[in-house]
Amino acid sequence: MMPMFRIIVGLFATMLVSAAITPLVRRLAFVLGAVDKPNARRVNKKAMPSMGGLAIFIAFNVGTFILLRGQFPTHELFSIFLAECIIIITGMIDDIKELSPKEKMLGILIAALVIYFLAGVRMNILTIPLVGTFKLGWLSFPITIFWILAITNAVNLIDGLDGLATGVSIIALFTMGVIAYFFLSITNVSVSIMIFCLGAALIGFLPHNFHPAKIFLGDTGALFIGFMIAVLSLKGLKNVTFITLLIPVIILGVPITDTVYAMLRRILNRKPISQADKHHLHHRLMQLGLSHRQTVLVIYGLALVFSLISLLYPLSTLWGSLVLTIAVLIGLELFVESIGLVGENRQPLLHLLKRLLKPKDEEKD
Repeated sequence: MMPMFRIIVGLFATMLVSAAITPLVRRLAFVLGAVDKPNARRVNKKAMPSMGGLAIFIAFNVGTFILLRGQFPTHELFSIFLAECIIIITGMIDDIKELSPKEKMLGILIAALVIYFLAGVRMNILTIPLVGTFKLGWLSFPITIFWILAITNAVNLIDGLDGLATGVSIIALFTMGVIAYFFLSITNVSVSIMIFCLGAALIGFLPHNFHPAKIFLGDTGALFIGFMIAVLSLKGLKNVTFITLLIPVIILGVPITDTVYAMLRRILNRKPISQADKHHLHHRLMQLGLSHRQTVLVIYGLALVFSLISLLYPLSTLWGSLVLTIAVLIGLELFVESIGLVGENRQPLLHLLKRLLKPKDEEKD
């Protein structure tokens, strides 16, 4: 085990590598034609270089293979690296040529298969409170693959404003790292170090990506970050309990909420689930009058709230966790309805509360 001081130095160096290499990736994006041009769906007013995730990918692997060498199992590290390369290539092709949703999903699926079969990162056991512990058996495969596909796409969907996905992911990663290191009793500390290493690479990239951005994450970055968050969270979920399953879901509350309600919105409006629209969380906040930067900061705040709530789970009893989860779901539904994320006319819980709180004399009138 490397001394803590050397780990901190390695993480700081990873951050500097990311910050230094991003301008070079920006130039490469222009050369390769990975440029986001303004259109009806995009917020940017001028052509912006995409593919910024390549800088994060390079910095992260410089950190894991060189700066923090010897902290990670060799076979697993190379297997994860192979999966990362598949994701990065998929994202780069999409940023240059624009792939269809099915083609992108195929790239993520292939990378997920590498993680399952070569890296051996998967869910194996599920413990249900008051019921017992079960070996997942053949269910391990579909559950693991679904987890990776869902989290990867969730992070990809919130990448709509300068610095949004980057900042939310930094908050999520450092919360995951703290919980993994202090609360989940993971004997292999390398999981936490790898999480912090990815967070450090993102911090180095953020100054170039925050509004007004000089470079976008692109699908290269959004897919890579989402994929790695999914894989790293899985490494702590090999033996799943109710609490350990909830923690990463709560930590990733912002992208998961946006994804779930986007799907619900499209189903209710009888539109294809894969059809893009301008009614995501960040779009709604801007439509309510917030500026670009204010919207990003509000969502950062929301991500911090989810992270702080997730820190309560390891400290709570089973019943305390159940009450906390119910409170989170009710509060989240009220927030979603108040900003009209599903639709301004779809506010069942708010309408119910108004009826319950309505004075009796008004009801008679």
